[in-house]
Amino acid sequence: MLRATWTSSQPPLIARSALRKVVRLFSELGQDSSGNALMILGFSIVPLLALVGSSIDMGRAYLVESRLQQACDAGVLGARKELGAISEFDAVDDSVTVVGKGNRFFNANFADGIYNSIDRDFSMEIGDGNSITGIASVILPTDIMHFFGKDQIEISVSCKAELTVPNTDIVMALDVTGSMAESNPDDVTPKISVLKAVVKDFYTTMENTRQPESRIRFGFVPYSTNVNVGALLQDDWVVSEWDYPSRTLIGGKNAGALYGYFSAVSPVSGSYNTTSSTFAATPSGSGFTCAKPSDTTTTDTVLKSTTTEAVTDPDGTRTISTYIRTRNGKTYAVNLSGSTCTLSTTNYTNYADTYRYITEPSVGSGTSWLYKDVRRGTSDWRTASNGCIEERSTYEIDDFDSVDLDRALDLDIDLVPTAGDPDTQWRPMYPSMIYERARLWNGAGNFVTATVSTNDEYLAPGVAGFAACPTAARKLQVWTQADYDAYVDGLVAAGSTYHDIGMIWAARLLSPTGLFAADNADVSAKQRTSRHLIFLTDGQTSSLDISYGSYGVEPLAQRRWNPASPITLTQTIEKRFSFVCEQAKKKNMKVWFIAFGTELNPVMTNCAGEGYYFRASNAVELDEAFKKIAKSIGDLRLAL
Repeated sequence: MLRATWTSSQPPLIARSALRKVVRLFSELGQDSSGNALMILGFSIVPLLALVGSSIDMGRAYLVESRLQQACDAGVLGARKELGAISEFDAVDDSVTVVGKGNRFFNANFADGIYNSIDRDFSMEIGDGNSITGIASVILPTDIMHFFGKDQIEISVSCKAELTVPNTDIVMALDVTGSMAESNPDDVTPKISVLKAVVKDFYTTMENTRQPESRIRFGFVPYSTNVNVGALLQDDWVVSEWDYPSRTLIGGKNAGALYGYFSAVSPVSGSYNTTSSTFAATPSGSGFTCAKPSDTTTTDTVLKSTTTEAVTDPDGTRTISTYIRTRNGKTYAVNLSGSTCTLSTTNYTNYADTYRYITEPSVGSGTSWLYKDVRRGTSDWRTASNGCIEERSTYEIDDFDSVDLDRALDLDIDLVPTAGDPDTQWRPMYPSMIYERARLWNGAGNFVTATVSTNDEYLAPGVAGFAACPTAARKLQVWTQADYDAYVDGLVAAGSTYHDIGMIWAARLLSPTGLFAADNADVSAKQRTSRHLIFLTDGQTSSLDISYGSYGVEPLAQRRWNPASPITLTQTIEKRFSFVCEQAKKKNMKVWFIAFGTELNPVMTNCAGEGYYFRASNAVELDEAFKKIAKSIGDLRLAL
């Protein structure tokens, strides 16, 4: 209530009347509440301004903090990625690049002066396990709160990145062809030796990043003309019998046996019938001895007979030529100093060498002259073969954009063989029984699938060195350093470059849904496995028609290619390689390609994809390539 007081004497009547009106007016105003809201609003403006101003400034502060955290995370992730998977950090050589990479990522995500911030700062250091920790800070001047004495807000965040390796499967398809025994121009040691050293270091690098709860498995597919996977196959994954281009022996005690490499010296059958008289000497004087002279031997070889007989499997006839070699010799008497030595005679008769030159004409197909290996036990092939295999059924593909995997069973990397179904099964390699009709040892002659009856000696690839079988492949497994090193040291360089068979079996060994699904599947939905296929070669595809490889002797077997095909055997191999590479990537396998001492070509780069292929011309560059792969294989993540 408002009140007025007078300090003068009593006012006149008119004044008193006016005063009463004034008092009445103020009294009425005092009792009227209709203006209170305006008064309240006037008194509350200051605190409301402080509240709104703090919300605006704090909202800006939260935005800056969020953006600063993102920049900090990006910085340490970039730095950790640059640091890679190395086990020892060089403070002089590595710090500049590592810190530089981290700062670039930080600056890209939080520019200087953004949101009117000042005094931006970002620092990093290496922590346990080569983790990268970072602290980022900035000062944000206030827009409104400075009227209330708060001029700035200090913002600081921390971040940490570490490179860990989760469950990781790595299969390496390694070119171990004959050229790997040579040296690159910049190296003094053979490529195979460089490869061994770098691959062994790769194991050490990966193990140094592995967390105690994670698992790293390695598998190997050394490849050249073929792959050695026999030890990985179950018995019912292998045919019980198969036809091979060979020759067999008849006659004598070894009838029906496989006739191996031809020798004109030792008989393969026959017998000795000998008669001898006793040698005697009658010396005429003291100290006289009578020496027996050397044998005189003549040898005569004549064709005894040629017969033709019916055969089955396939039905037809075969011709058998039998040769008889007779050797005759005699020891005769001589006179020495008037003394006579008694005649001694030895006759060698019926010394017969019997050779069978097999002719098994085909009935319609023209593809016989085959030796059928019928094994009596399911395990015989493990000891009788060399461990390499012939691929299962396929066809000559003319459109690689539309491959029929119901026919090209060799390109279906997940198909598990069906017992008793030879199309789905693999066939053991027997290089010692293979003869390449009608290619002679001097290179003359042409391959034919038709019947040949001859005494000529055909090329045997197993003898000539054209049936290379590499070191045995290994399934994915956890290795010790000693076992891993011992295996890698056992790699040997030999054979030609057939990239497709290396890719096919590397993909089979790595696939989580194929032959080895029980071992390769993810442990759980939360514990997935990272899968990587590292393919290394030192050369372009190099095929030989005289090689005995994973598809037999190509001009004779004609399973995927024949000499009349519109594309070459080399092109066939490369197209099949590319097809299987795409199949592997569809199963979430990361394919890495390294060209060691050779040029990258589109077949290689298209297989791997941008960022996943490398060219290494020497040992240093090969080591760098594997280190880059190790960096990328690791699971780079933020540590909470």
